[in-house]
Amino acid sequence: MQERSVHTSVDTIAFEGLLVIVGGGAVNLDVLRELYLRGGHLVGADSGADTIVAAGLKPEAIIGDFDSLSEPLSWLGKTRLMQIAEQETTDFEKALYSTRAPVTVALGMTGKRFDHTLAALDAVTRYASRRSIILVDEEDLALALDRTFSFAVAPGERVSVHPLAPVTFWRSDGLKYPLDAVKLAPGVRTGTSNSADLGPFTIVPEEGIHAPWLLILDRHHLMALVDKLLAEWGK
Repeated sequence: MQERSVHTSVDTIAFEGLLVIVGGGAVNLDVLRELYLRGGHLVGADSGADTIVAAGLKPEAIIGDFDSLSEPLSWLGKTRLMQIAEQETTDFEKALYSTRAPVTVALGMTGKRFDHTLAALDAVTRYASRRSIILVDEEDLALALDRTFSFAVAPGERVSVHPLAPVTFWRSDGLKYPLDAVKLAPGVRTGTSNSADLGPFTIVPEEGIHAPWLLILDRHHLMALVDKLLAEWGK
């Protein structure tokens, strides 16, 4: 296994490289194991720790109010525990504001319960400008962005764009339906089911605004996307 470097402070845990926050929703254990083998630090958002154990792995920290974690006392002395009693945020958001990492993959935060999915999107909206966060469900991934981004998929493959706030795009390259001078906003207009013409594409939002939006792709792009984000962080 790769050696993982972690630095702790009173209020936050700072991870180098990839952080994987696991929640109580549906999680593909093979995806979780692969992220771990690629160097991912594992943090359980409350009962997400039980999912990590089900994958045969151990969380480096468990964060939440511990209202759904199985036998929390059994973890004493085995890993870092951050019990946070406030009820203004979900366990996912508690894990976000209690950690720092260049790239964060969130598993088990969407699907299963619709209210949890909406709360996860709200949390991502608040943190998209501070860190790279990828939500992963049974079929798709959603990368939160507030900047220009380029990637490559297979020609004709679905590329969806969803606004988390009103956002104007200056242009796009390589998409079937260009986003040139297009404004998207929740409840007004979205960019669902666009596609890549030749494979590579670039999406350019208006500069200086930093409005958050989601790039939604098939889940099989997860590892390549993580590698790209980590490489960009290392420059």
